[in-house]
Amino acid sequence: MRRLLRTLAASAFACLLLPLSAAPSSATTTSVQASPIGMTSGFYTDPSSGPAAWAAANPGDGRAAAIRDNIASRPMARWFGAWSGDIGAAVGSYVGAADAADKLPVLIAYNIPGRDACGGHSGGGAGTPAAYQAWISAFASAIGSRPALVVIEPDSLGDFSCLSQAQIAERNGMLRGALTQFRDRAPNTWTYLDAGNPAWIGAATMAQHLDGAGAREAHGFSLNISNYFTTGENTAYGNAINSALSSAYGYTKPYVVDTSRNGNGSNGQWCNPGGRRIGAVSQTGGGGAEMLLWLKTPGESDGNCGVGGGSAAGQFLPEVAYKMIYGY
Repeated sequence: MRRLLRTLAASAFACLLLPLSAAPSSATTTSVQASPIGMTSGFYTDPSSGPAAWAAANPGDGRAAAIRDNIASRPMARWFGAWSGDIGAAVGSYVGAADAADKLPVLIAYNIPGRDACGGHSGGGAGTPAAYQAWISAFASAIGSRPALVVIEPDSLGDFSCLSQAQIAERNGMLRGALTQFRDRAPNTWTYLDAGNPAWIGAATMAQHLDGAGAREAHGFSLNISNYFTTGENTAYGNAINSALSSAYGYTKPYVVDTSRNGNGSNGQWCNPGGRRIGAVSQTGGGGAEMLLWLKTPGESDGNCGVGGGSAAGQFLPEVAYKMIYGY
């Protein structure tokens, strides 16, 4: 009932904003997407996240209380890929739990063929474009009409250095197809294409990549996923991308910043650097950003590198998480 009242109120407000001369006709009617934020009462906190599971399993560990209170108890995204098994069941279960709690889930779709092709630490993905289309279609269908935020394929638009033009075109086709699936099958989902981070490629080039991947059909774009650059550096970059989108393509988009590990900024390393810290979150954003979110789980490894030596990408490392709370 709370969601229905919020949605009706938002719809009524949108109608009030229309001038009297703009009453839609049957030939010009366009649909206005409901805000998934307005349909829910805050963001969903995953009770089965890596930090939450570890803290529950290790109550006697001296680090458990700090990790539980400072990381596990906060909303963050859940990542979905081949490891998720039946993607329809996995996404449906997660979004269903959030929906039952009247909360907004944030999901990451991470299964594009040739994933992390140039970096190599998080390689994998669906075997073929057809397999990916089936996977992302099932992902979107499992959300259905329930509210959600979905970030589509981190790194996919900054990782062109080792791809041929044919491979880039194929990747763009898959991303555009993913946006179409969410538009048609998950009407109350806001989708974000990933736009890398300020140190990867220039804003004008990223704007070109975004437009080629169908950014007009997305709600917005995401920045700094799994990276460490300050919020200020990211908002400057995001605003520059929007300036380039506006001048070259005639539109701009909202953007969100991953602040899960940027409390101390970047030391120039991207793969499990030491001395990093969790950052601030804000549903109302700031500096041009639509929202500041935890899209990467603090304490999850980037791969067998840095302070995560010997670990696999995505593995939760309690000592790393503990140190990120205090910034050392």
